[in-house]
Amino acid sequence: MVQVSHLHGGDLMRASALFGGEPGAWLDLSTGINPVAYPVGDIPPAAWTALPDTPAYQAVIDAARTLWHVPSGKDVVLASGASAIIAALPRILSGKTVRVLEPTYSEHAKAFAQAGWLVNDPGNASDVIVGVHPNNPDGALRQENDFESAPLAIVDESFADVGVDSLAAMPRPAIVLKSFGKFWGLAGVRLGFAICDPDHAEALRQALGPWHASGPALHIAARALSDLDWIAQTRRRLQQDADRLDQLVETCGGRCIGGTTLFRLYDVRDGRAWQAKLAHHRIWTRTFDYAPGWLRIGLPAPGEDFERLKRALA
Repeated sequence: MVQVSHLHGGDLMRASALFGGEPGAWLDLSTGINPVAYPVGDIPPAAWTALPDTPAYQAVIDAARTLWHVPSGKDVVLASGASAIIAALPRILSGKTVRVLEPTYSEHAKAFAQAGWLVNDPGNASDVIVGVHPNNPDGALRQENDFESAPLAIVDESFADVGVDSLAAMPRPAIVLKSFGKFWGLAGVRLGFAICDPDHAEALRQALGPWHASGPALHIAARALSDLDWIAQTRRRLQQDADRLDQLVETCGGRCIGGTTLFRLYDVRDGRAWQAKLAHHRIWTRTFDYAPGWLRIGLPAPGEDFERLKRALA
């Protein structure tokens, strides 16, 4: 049996190299991206041909402030994906030690380490503390008191739009990250947000450079963030689909131990064996070196994708 593990979801080229088949033949359930994406509709030609202007940025910022109830003293910074902000933060923040609440998304620790910070060093007090809310991969929710051990908190809320209460208004210095690609299912648009105080916002903008979000991304996001009916309907559907996925996996011997309604985390005793079994059916999932019994499965789209997973698990 092929032994498989990787740091991130979505690596279909590696899946193809290990198990065969063209990447396009695979069903990718290794990520936490909504499989029923927001309908982008028609995009004006000018969004493609002209540099995005200030009103285009402001329309998205205004929609974000309303949706996420951003406090009046906080600013909103846009970037080409939350990952761009994660990479930039260690370069603009003062300090030398960071505590990352683990296990969690590995890019936070990686970005700080590459910038020369000490990561999770028990011999030093932390200047910054990082937590993911809800956490990836177990879906655990963070509380305000989880961030009390450092002067500055970074709260990654990339999966919070499924209906989790934001920590953006907590009364302590914090930078809260948001991702557009996951809940709205448009990862290729590459759009992320940082909610933070004006000084950190200005430093981020300087680090990211001009035109840090594309015209098409701004056009889509201004409408999507304001579409409250779609948001409410999608939250309900995701919950129903997550419950259905739990029932399927538990019938096959797995046990749900966490996750969000965009991805589920199961104890299956041997995660790599389950991953390999599904991979032979061209279905890609996620395993974890630090927890060999875990398997993370993203939600399949209702209909044929779900039935395909059901047949592969039989």
